[in-house]
Amino acid sequence: MDKLYWLDQIKQQDRAKVGDKAFYLSRMMQRGYPVVPGFVISAEVLQEFLETLNSSEALVADLPHSSLHLDVNNWRQLQQVAGRLRQEISSADLPSHLLSQIVNAAQELESAYLIFRPTFVVPTTKHGIGKTSGLLESQICQCHEEAIALALKRTWSQMFRAKSLLYWQWAGINLQQIHLGVLVQPFRNAIASGSLNANSSEWEILATWGLGVAMTQGEVLPDVYYIDPETGTVRERQLGNQMLAYRLNDGAPVAALQTAPTSALASNDSSLVTYLLEEDQQKQYALPEEYLQELIQLASQIVKETDVNFTLEWTICCDPTRTLSLTQMSTPLTVSHFHLIKGLGASVGRVTATAHVIVNSQHKPEQLPKGVILVATTIAPDWLPLLQQVGGIITEQGGVTSHAAILARELGIPAVVSVVSATAILQTGEKLLIDGDKGEVYRLTREAGETREIGQGDKSIQNSKSRRRPPEGFLKGSVLPEAKHLIQNLESHPITPSPHLPITQPPHLPISPSRLSLPMIATQLLVNLSQSRLIEQVQSLPVDGVGLLRSELMALNILEGQHPMTWLQEGRQTQLLERWYEQIMQFAHAFAPRPVFYRSLDWRSHELVSLNHNVQSSTQSMLGERGTFSYLKNPAVFELELTALADVQKAGYSNIHLLLPFVRTVEEFSFCRQKVEQARLTEVPQFQLWIMAEVPSVLFLLPEFVKAGVQGISIGTNDLTQLLLGVDREQGQLAQVFNERHPVVMSAVSQLILMAKSAGIPCSICGQAPALYPEIIEQLVQWGITSISVEPEAVERTYLAIARAEQQIILEAARRQFHQ
Repeated sequence: MDKLYWLDQIKQQDRAKVGDKAFYLSRMMQRGYPVVPGFVISAEVLQEFLETLNSSEALVADLPHSSLHLDVNNWRQLQQVAGRLRQEISSADLPSHLLSQIVNAAQELESAYLIFRPTFVVPTTKHGIGKTSGLLESQICQCHEEAIALALKRTWSQMFRAKSLLYWQWAGINLQQIHLGVLVQPFRNAIASGSLNANSSEWEILATWGLGVAMTQGEVLPDVYYIDPETGTVRERQLGNQMLAYRLNDGAPVAALQTAPTSALASNDSSLVTYLLEEDQQKQYALPEEYLQELIQLASQIVKETDVNFTLEWTICCDPTRTLSLTQMSTPLTVSHFHLIKGLGASVGRVTATAHVIVNSQHKPEQLPKGVILVATTIAPDWLPLLQQVGGIITEQGGVTSHAAILARELGIPAVVSVVSATAILQTGEKLLIDGDKGEVYRLTREAGETREIGQGDKSIQNSKSRRRPPEGFLKGSVLPEAKHLIQNLESHPITPSPHLPITQPPHLPISPSRLSLPMIATQLLVNLSQSRLIEQVQSLPVDGVGLLRSELMALNILEGQHPMTWLQEGRQTQLLERWYEQIMQFAHAFAPRPVFYRSLDWRSHELVSLNHNVQSSTQSMLGERGTFSYLKNPAVFELELTALADVQKAGYSNIHLLLPFVRTVEEFSFCRQKVEQARLTEVPQFQLWIMAEVPSVLFLLPEFVKAGVQGISIGTNDLTQLLLGVDREQGQLAQVFNERHPVVMSAVSQLILMAKSAGIPCSICGQAPALYPEIIEQLVQWGITSISVEPEAVERTYLAIARAEQQIILEAARRQFHQ
């Protein structure tokens, strides 16, 4: 048993053999904390296994000693190499004596199910960061020989996935420098699960019913508690929104929805099922009071012993003992001194870089240093070209639906907004770490090295207090932003299109086996876009088209810092039209025959100070002369947009449609429709003219809009919320008031969907609400939403949420039929 290490017996010298996750968890166990027991299959076992691979291929034969330097820009070749390596590992037999030892040890855990957690040591990378928890997933399996062998080989083979090979090479790590162990622990049903995040200013406890999978995948809104670190008292508690939970598929009678297709845990044999919580249970806190106090006491003791910030994950076992146990633990930094500043998490991910502070945001800088964390009072849309080279964003103003937040999510960079006095507190050149998931900014007093982890979990189940937003399902903050775009190319391929959808996927796109495992959905899932450089990585996501092409952000890349009217006044209409056409054409071509809904320009005049030279506007108005009203005052730019759309149609693309923004009256729409007809867009039978349903007047006038020719609506929850509640969405200090789940907002959304259904027109939703609060997706589907359009980073969790909602509708219908 010299190759297996039990947690309670691991010594300091064993760290390289068992990996950081298991090593730090063993330290906690040996100090007397209630850690789930287990043993580690050491890194030496993997090395010996690779040396036994009997293959005629040189690539496989040299694997134990190869550095595998590949051309990561040739991602198809990279996938082929990765697939071949993983196939060799999966098909090879484990040495019988080793397998026998592992099975015997597993049986000592006395559990019908096991979880295999990757735990490894990697060197500090050439980029100074080594957090790799998102690269390898845990595996669950039943406790018998065949399943154990398969789970172990699948865990090992993930080292050679395309995205892993890409990361190793990007980080400058040779395979010989990676020591991968596998921590094997019992996996049992839980009454409740969750996390505790502790820092010097506040502790946050999250709790969900059953296994923690529902929380990791963003399927529920967990209960949350805020604890005073000094006294251990509960400052605040908030009941979450939980309608389902996960448990093991052990044959126990539950109101199962479906076998769980989960990305949080990889399963050999459909080991997890979801089940509906009873209505009374949904109204109760998942974490009983006595366990809450036990968690607080544990956290207090850990703080006394370690004096560091940390995140631990816990579970309450379903067995008769009902024991609270720690399953994982991590610390965020290796720095010895840092200063924490809180804000609102606006775009997920973590990045460490130097700050670049702009005190006066009224004047847009000419350029920014590459890779810095931009600190500003506020950010206007016309900053977009500058933001494409920054590593992260911090603003003093703005909420999670502000322009800074939307731009950061579109560009895939971490952002924290509503950081009070950020430009006064932070200084240009100092080292910062921003955590967009938790809304935290760290001032580092010495350079951060490799991120240290203590038993980091399968997926982070942390949450931002301000957003109450579940974490992402695609790329966690563990993968560096600089490598994200390449990794997304490796993983983003479409599923087989649903037969229920009227629009099919282009036949030339490849189909990934991972996408084939996704359930079919009838509700269309669309994506919000504006940047043509993101097309390649987004077009093959499991989406049915582009639900919102933001023209104002798209155009900023071609305007050279000048307002469109300036181009027209200077006689450069032909040049501008050609550029506009080329931009739209890229989206129409990439997604054909899937639809692309182009939203015409919707600029508030005060947001584009740098573009407003020689153009008269109402700079003091909060709303500005925006939407279709501005077209009535001066239709020249709108007419240019329509000409560009018509030219795209003439090029043979019938998948482009028009979405009119911020429509206040039927008269405004009729004016626009006349312009559309003059541009001959309606001569293409497939063309559709929609309006944004974001001004409350649409609630009262929708039947008249339909009579006037509206063919569909798309609900914009950002503007609808601020107009219904009278709250400026750019003001982060009003974040608690700006609530897209407010009963008034949800009632309006429901009314719009039902009115559209009654009028026989499609109804989509493209605001931030479904992405920020996935729990409302079930209501949208039940009300009859036609399609949901979200940011690229929210596609996977939204897809799964739609699938669950549709499955629940089917289940409830079956129950009603059964009881008739």
